[in-house]
Amino acid sequence: MAKFMDVHSGFVGVTPEQLAEAHDADLKIEAEEGVHFERAWLDPESGKVFCLSTGPSKEAVMRIHERAGHPTTEIYELTTEV
Repeated sequence: MAKFMDVHSGFVGVTPEQLAEAHDADLKIEAEEGVHFERAWLDPESGKVFCLSTGPSKEAVMRIHERAGHPTTEIYELTTEV
């Protein structure tokens, strides 16, 4: 499986509890696309959320996020790790 990092904008002032709810929404349907969301990080001041996932394609990750209610088009395949 490929590994991906995606970035969401517009989450200014979101609480850790709200981030957990959004992450849980992904987890509930991720298997339908063969995706697994490993972690999510929040910077509430900038409104950025970063999600680490594995899956078959960028498009599969994007579809899950869209269906869960927080779409993004900023997604990167992570091909090198040290």
